[in-house]
Amino acid sequence: MAAAALARCWPRYLALGLRPPARLSPAPAASAPAIGPPRSQLRCSSHSPVGTPPSTPRNKVTLGTLRSLHRNNDPITVITAHDFPSAHAADHAGIDVILVGDSLAMVALGMEDTSEVLLEEMLLHCRSVARATKSAFTEVGDLPMGTYEIAPEQGLSTAIRFVKEGRVQGVKLEGGEEMAPTIRKITTAGIPVLGHVGLTPQRQNALGGFRVQGKTTQGALRVLEDALAVQAAGCFGVVVEAVPAEVAAIITQKLSIPTIGIGAGAGCSGQVLVQTDMIGNFPPGRFLPKFVKKYGDVWGETIKALTTYRDEVKSRQYPARSHTYPMPEEELNQFAKTIKDL
Repeated sequence: MAAAALARCWPRYLALGLRPPARLSPAPAASAPAIGPPRSQLRCSSHSPVGTPPSTPRNKVTLGTLRSLHRNNDPITVITAHDFPSAHAADHAGIDVILVGDSLAMVALGMEDTSEVLLEEMLLHCRSVARATKSAFTEVGDLPMGTYEIAPEQGLSTAIRFVKEGRVQGVKLEGGEEMAPTIRKITTAGIPVLGHVGLTPQRQNALGGFRVQGKTTQGALRVLEDALAVQAAGCFGVVVEAVPAEVAAIITQKLSIPTIGIGAGAGCSGQVLVQTDMIGNFPPGRFLPKFVKKYGDVWGETIKALTTYRDEVKSRQYPARSHTYPMPEEELNQFAKTIKDL
């Protein structure tokens, strides 16, 4: 059959999902000689999109796992992550729950406070974190301000987007008794919710700033009532932020769900910190809340590495011969001859 006729017939069979007859199949092209090293030896990019598996694999953390930890009085570890590398590290470290907190507004996007971050930005970061997380509870996404407060239906709609587009396993939202209907709406739809009481950063303007909550009898009672309300609404756990340790411990005893403390003492069922803060990924002099313990100096190590790189490039120490790709000498000579008269 003529080549033109073959070109007309071939797509029609494929469009109908049929296998074209052998007589219409084009003859296989002659295989071209291989050029360069085998495929297994090639690096087509200077970036690697895939994380490395952990040295010690562990079972996937589920809600059942978290309930078991709580039942056995085994503290639950929670850390924030805002991109693939930070989530990859948290997963390798054996963290139980990874939270994509709206704190990324400040630590990743350079915003003034958490109220500025947009829904689409949170979803983007959730997807990045989800790709890296293999074992931790993957993951809890923070519903940003303005995406759940208007009505329970709005909260459910946002939560569904987080699950479908952000690939999270659960969501977190701030607020106590007033948010119970929204929490109930979301959990009834089968989406796990982590509550957040005490200091609620999205409402810091109404609270007079980032201030400790529950320091008076009435204040402590309000935090307890909020915690009980979100538990009754179906939360699987609740973050208790910036509350006196004694008050948080009492709240923990009164609840049947785990409390995750941040600035709330060791009497909670678990702890959460912002990863950027605790690994020291910031310059000296940056403000840190009282409850943050600095476990590393990522900023110092990063500056040292970047400074050394800059100096070695300037002095032509980098790249060394070991960082380059070889070319056979005869090919190099042939190349030189080919371009001699250009």
